[in-house]
Amino acid sequence: MSIMSDAWIREQAVSSGMIEPFVEKQSGGGVISYGLSSYGYDARVGNEFLIFTNVDNDVVDPKAFSETSFVKRTAEVCVIPPNSFCLASTVEYFRVPRDVLVICVGKSTYARCGIIVNVTPLEPGWEGHVTLEFSNTTPLPARIYANEGACQFLFLKGDRPCETSYADRSGKYMKQTGVTLPRL
Repeated sequence: MSIMSDAWIREQAVSSGMIEPFVEKQSGGGVISYGLSSYGYDARVGNEFLIFTNVDNDVVDPKAFSETSFVKRTAEVCVIPPNSFCLASTVEYFRVPRDVLVICVGKSTYARCGIIVNVTPLEPGWEGHVTLEFSNTTPLPARIYANEGACQFLFLKGDRPCETSYADRSGKYMKQTGVTLPRL
């Protein structure tokens, strides 16, 4: 398995729509950077946020997740309460090639503030907007900025295409748009 370079990422984004919209250069100047980097792609967070709340005293259950556990906000800035989290989605829509596995890592700008970004791997053949989870590990409120960099995706190419892709299995999160809650 090899990590893929900026040239390969650009080629796939342009020729097969692997990333849409695609930003060919790293942005900067007063925003958290996003766009193509040397060996990855820094994706942006959208402006729709589901902020965790416990006002109804719900139990967090991945088999029966209650939407009442969240407050929905559409904004340019999301404030995550202390020791809480929010869900959001990428601005970019991803189409993962059959011979590629995509790993996500958080941006150091957020990590240095105690904000952790978590995303499970994007499997071969998967496509959609990526649901992002931002955990505020601090005892203070924390800000997330819409339409700015949130995380970096690393593209690992296998030695051959997989036998069974996410699309072949008709995965439950296939072609998701916007913020997607847990499904069983």
